[in-house]
Amino acid sequence: MATFERVDMASIDWGRVLSTFPDAVVFQTPAWISFIAETQNAQPVLAALKEGSDTLGYFSGLTIQKLGLKILGSPFRGWSSPYMGFNLQPSVPRHVAAAALADFAFKELRCVHFEVVDSHITLEDIAGLGFAHEMHPTMQIDLTQSEDDLFKNMTKSCRWTVRKAEKNGVVIEEAQDAEFAQDYASQLEDVFAKQHLVPHFDVDRVRALIKHVHPTGMLLLLRARDPEGRCIATGLYPGMNQTAYYWGGASWREYQKLYPNELLHWYAIRYWKRRGLTTYNMVGNMEFKQKFGGRETAVPMIGKARNRLIEQLRSSAPRLAKAAMGLTWKLRTLAKGRPTHCFL
Repeated sequence: MATFERVDMASIDWGRVLSTFPDAVVFQTPAWISFIAETQNAQPVLAALKEGSDTLGYFSGLTIQKLGLKILGSPFRGWSSPYMGFNLQPSVPRHVAAAALADFAFKELRCVHFEVVDSHITLEDIAGLGFAHEMHPTMQIDLTQSEDDLFKNMTKSCRWTVRKAEKNGVVIEEAQDAEFAQDYASQLEDVFAKQHLVPHFDVDRVRALIKHVHPTGMLLLLRARDPEGRCIATGLYPGMNQTAYYWGGASWREYQKLYPNELLHWYAIRYWKRRGLTTYNMVGNMEFKQKFGGRETAVPMIGKARNRLIEQLRSSAPRLAKAAMGLTWKLRTLAKGRPTHCFL
């Protein structure tokens, strides 16, 4: 029977070990884990899946304290990290790792709840284990296609907006400067304000992400400029091994008529394809993301709580968080002396 044994992260070259697993993703790297640890006041956890003397794989995550309770996330909702989970030898079923996780989380780590989003796990892998689950759909684009085919597979309207942005004089640049984080955060506030909400993180999280991950070469920062040189849109796209991801994008509403957002994605798709990655994951399936020619897939977020009260508290958290974002927007609007309702 396989069990997890905690590994001291200081005693292992995790970056080197991770690179030997074909299922490795950027969100499991030391740089990304350091980003989460800093921004969430979290403690990294690395565990080896052992059967006798054999190491079958690893689990990476972090623990946090909520209301005095210890919780394990891999990742946890709100961490700005869509996937983490397991790294397993190709012959090891994910059911084996999932079956060993509850004892490790509850008995060794003494957590009251854990949740995992592993980009390779399926519902069959957790059958009979008593996990709660929630499906996380996304759009994935096959980067092994030629650039011509990638463009042709976009919807007609998407191809039109890419061409229109180029005709409008929008220029995409790879950013390296310290001002990028503020550009993105300011534009993101404008995006959320349209929905009468505020983002659940501020510029400090963006700065931390760039500080930890950008120097590794695993984070592409893109800025769109209009013909006058104004920064009108931004995007962040991490990637390594086989897969690149859309972490976030934002733009000023008044310049969206120039269509910078579609051009940003087209640049990112080609950038990561030329570096040998095989998949571009849009991290979600909203209508905007469906027009880039990908196929819809889904993986379950799996979780388990020690008791029903903890499970109920966790299930209500997303609704409470959105309500808090709306209340914050209203309070900010009132503080600025503007009405809280718009009639358009």
